[in-house]
Amino acid sequence: MRATVIHAPGDIRVENLPEPKLLAPTDAVIRTVAACVCGSDLWDYRGINEVAQPTPIGHEYVGVVEETGAEVRDIKPGQFVIGSFFASDNTCPVCRTGYQTSCPHKEFVGGCQAEYIRIPLADGTLVALDGQPDEKLVPSLLTLSDVMGTGWYAAVAAEVKPGSTVVVVGDGAVGLSGVLAARELGAERIIAMSRHASRQQLATEFGATDIVAERGDAGVARIEELTGGIGADSVLECVGTQESMRQAVRATRPGGNVGFVGVPHDVAIDGQELFFSHVALRGGPAPVRHFLPDLIDRVLNGRIEPGKVFDLTLSLDEAAEGYRAMDERRAIKTLLRP
Repeated sequence: MRATVIHAPGDIRVENLPEPKLLAPTDAVIRTVAACVCGSDLWDYRGINEVAQPTPIGHEYVGVVEETGAEVRDIKPGQFVIGSFFASDNTCPVCRTGYQTSCPHKEFVGGCQAEYIRIPLADGTLVALDGQPDEKLVPSLLTLSDVMGTGWYAAVAAEVKPGSTVVVVGDGAVGLSGVLAARELGAERIIAMSRHASRQQLATEFGATDIVAERGDAGVARIEELTGGIGADSVLECVGTQESMRQAVRATRPGGNVGFVGVPHDVAIDGQELFFSHVALRGGPAPVRHFLPDLIDRVLNGRIEPGKVFDLTLSLDEAAEGYRAMDERRAIKTLLRP
């Protein structure tokens, strides 16, 4: 099968690899209908994360079940499915509280930019649709496997409530999804921090009421100006750098909440500053599986169209261009068709 492999920073190749096999009786193998490039894939592409050896890459997927193991009960061949980037049993005490990405049996689902994928713990990881979806819904359904689910978790972790004021730090696909999530959760004012016209436009379409182009201390000052010197009730940190985290904490009002979902890279939090700010932090790998049923319903009934974050669609064979386009900020997010 064809699959995307990262060999070194900036070196993405599409190669022929063996098709995945069932390794455990709880596995499933799916035929990929669509995959995509995630902003977190760029950490490896840019050499910020070490690439020690050629590695299949990608962790967002939708597909059709080809084969299931002997102990898989709920997922059937022929079903169209969406799953999380972490496999989970979805039955343990941690999963039942809604934190499937901390399941003690979790397993990262990688190598998804490929024609076929092995999904561990299929019954706990995958959600099947009733029938095959309309083709035009596939991009939006694909976002639910990570980017939209992650933006949603950022809003939930930041305790966005009806009538609240929200700031979104980061204008990538996760940040834009966070804007959409904040709107769906009832925020009255949504301030998107962005310097890029195309992203500003989509943020506004998704529900942003204000756009702030300033960053760092200037960005914090602008948020204070917009909020009467108080700060936001909820801030969604969707980048993962020291600057973005600092900006997020300082843009939050006393007693407010930061939901951070950008994978932290060299982020240090000042304990004294946090202590006296009364700001609460919650984040981590988004428990996408927890939100999937609700988000699938919202897509199927037309309430949300998060697939608009895809502004570049390529064949799997063109994956290297998809990475380049995102790295150079010529694209917000690349969808790949095997």
